[in-house]
Amino acid sequence: MPALLPPRLSDRPPLHDADRARARRRGGAARAARRPARLPRRRRAARGAGRRERGVIDLSIVLLTWNGRDLTLDCLASIEREVLARRDAGRIETETIVVDNGSRDGTAEAVRARFPWAELIALPANRGFAGGNNAGLPRARGRHVCLLNNDTLVQRDCFEACVRFLDAHPDVGAIGPQLLHPDGRKQNSIHNFPTLLLELVPRGVLETLAPRRYPSKRFAHDGPLDVEAVLGACMVVRREAVERAGPLPEDYFFFLEETDWFWAMREHGFRVVHLPAARLVHVHGAATKKVVPLPTRIEYHRSLYHFFRKRRGPLQAGLVKALRLAKLVLALLLFAPLALASADERERWRQRAWILAWHAAGCPADWGLAGVRARAEGSA
Repeated sequence: MPALLPPRLSDRPPLHDADRARARRRGGAARAARRPARLPRRRRAARGAGRRERGVIDLSIVLLTWNGRDLTLDCLASIEREVLARRDAGRIETETIVVDNGSRDGTAEAVRARFPWAELIALPANRGFAGGNNAGLPRARGRHVCLLNNDTLVQRDCFEACVRFLDAHPDVGAIGPQLLHPDGRKQNSIHNFPTLLLELVPRGVLETLAPRRYPSKRFAHDGPLDVEAVLGACMVVRREAVERAGPLPEDYFFFLEETDWFWAMREHGFRVVHLPAARLVHVHGAATKKVVPLPTRIEYHRSLYHFFRKRRGPLQAGLVKALRLAKLVLALLLFAPLALASADERERWRQRAWILAWHAAGCPADWGLAGVRARAEGSA
C-alpha cells in the first residue's frame, strides 16, 4: 500500500516556493531538480546555526479550489504577501500545492500564469472536498500540512503561530485559527461532534449553559482551546496525525468529512486545538444571512445521517432522521403565514417542502451537491 504522504526529506533539498519560480524562469522544473536549491537570505546567513535542518519544509499548504478563479488568485496573493515575502526571524519555509477540482472557469490557467511558484494539480473532475484535498496530500513534503479553502485571505503570522504551537505541543494533531469576516468580525471557528442533544436543544442555549463544552464565538477565548473539531476552511495538521488517522474520509462528498477526520485523530490520541491568536479572513463566511441553496441543505442532511450511522450507530441515526422530519413538518405548518411576508421566507418554506419530499423519495444522493456536480460535468 503506497504511503499517504511522501518522505519528509527527499534525497535533495526541496525547493522553496520562490526558488521554484526562479528555476522555472531559467528553464523549467526539470533543470531545477538537477541543481540544489538556493537558501533564502536569512537561512544562508544562519547556516549551521539555524533551528531547522537545511532544506526542511515547515508547512505544506494544500489549497483546494473549484470554479473560484478570482478567490483563488486573491488567496495566493495573500500567501505571497504575508508568508513568502517575510524575511524576519519568524519566517517559516513553505510550499504551496493548488488542487483544482475540475474547474471550468480558467482557474488552472490563471494560477499557472500568475503564480508559477505554486505547484498545480489539475483534476479532470470534481472529487469533492475530501477527494480534492487527498489528491494534494501525497505531494506534501512539509513537517506539517495546512488544508486551506480558496475563499480565505492569510493574515500575518497566522501559519507561523500554528507551526510554533504544533512544534511546542507534540500531542496536538490539528489546529484551527480564528476565522474572521472581511470587516473583522469573528466567525464561528469551532465544531462539536453531532449528538442527539444538539439535535434536541438549540446550540445557543448549550453555549450559554455550558460554554466550556460548547465554545462559541460570542465569548472571548484568550488562549488555546481544546475542542472536538475546527472548521474545514483552514486546518493546520501535524504530519504524524495525517499518517496515523489516514486521509480525509471520501465517503462524504461535502460537509462533516473534516469532523469525521478529527474523530479519527482523537481516537489515535491527538488533541484538536482552536488557536485564537492565529487569524484568517474567510470571505464567503460573510454571506451568513443569504438563503442557503437547496442542494447544499440536502447535502448537509446526507452527511449528518451518514456521520450518525458511522460514528453513533443505526439507532441514533434513525432517531436523528425522525427528529429532523418532525421539525420539518412543524416548521412547514408554523411558518406558512410568514411565507406570504417576503421572498426570502417563501424560499425557505419552499426548501423545507423540498427537503421533506427528498426524505419521502428515500434521500437520493443526486438531489444534493453530487447531483449538481454530475449535471455540470454532463453539460460541459
